[in-house]
Amino acid sequence: MTGEVLAEILDGGQAFRWHRGSDGVWTGVWAGHAVRLKLAAANRVHWSAPTPAAPSTLPALEHYFDVRREARELADALPWRSDAHLARCLADFPGLRVLRQPLGETLLGFLCSATKRIVQIKQMVALLAAHHGAPLHPGLEGGPFHRLPTWEELAGISEADLRACQLGFRARHIHQTARFLAERPGWLDQLAAAPYSEARERLCLLPGVGEKVADCVLLFGAGRLEAFPVDTWILRAMAHHYGLAGWKPAQIAQFGRVHFGPLAGLAQQYLFAWERRHRR
Repeated sequence: MTGEVLAEILDGGQAFRWHRGSDGVWTGVWAGHAVRLKLAAANRVHWSAPTPAAPSTLPALEHYFDVRREARELADALPWRSDAHLARCLADFPGLRVLRQPLGETLLGFLCSATKRIVQIKQMVALLAAHHGAPLHPGLEGGPFHRLPTWEELAGISEADLRACQLGFRARHIHQTARFLAERPGWLDQLAAAPYSEARERLCLLPGVGEKVADCVLLFGAGRLEAFPVDTWILRAMAHHYGLAGWKPAQIAQFGRVHFGPLAGLAQQYLFAWERRHRR
């Protein structure tokens, strides 16, 4: 894995709690874990964590990076042999993978994402953690670190206090979603086990969740690789390379799922990364 590919995985819009230091080391927090990652010789990634948490960190890290699914084998299963543009994308980002994040944290991050750039989403998520999340183990350079508040904890936070985290109108959506989930224990767990189309439909019942956000949550938080989120970058990619100018996002999402097959979400990440690199 190259440094550029690692940066695309950690800071390309899948997750919002990774930061790269001036020494090139990435520090990230998720689900009670705080980790430092460094790209070493032969493009191998080395990790470190606070000593008390280290025994549980490695299996959590392996799950987070979904290492049971080999990235190159997944990429090879995509239809790049009959899709010249997809083949270019794969060649540009060898080893790109989709993270497997906690579903609840993924939902919270993407509820912050409406009309915002990645750097702004990261600021909002950081404020939520600092103001309302419990502190994590000390001992990792760059701390202190805080976990994100759970949905149960968010249900007890006023909309005004959420707005203090620079959420704007998104505070209302998060406040309403937290109350909805607090009244329905296990709702997210049941959703994670539901078929893709049903899970997507149910997510869209939540305030502030449209089809794109639902697909992002399912792709990055539930491992549903058939999800095909459509944002501005994907609209451009599909218009320029697939002749779909003027198509609506729902039509493009359906095209993506059919054309790229059960790994459409992985294809989406390659298209997204290529578009941002070459057309920014």
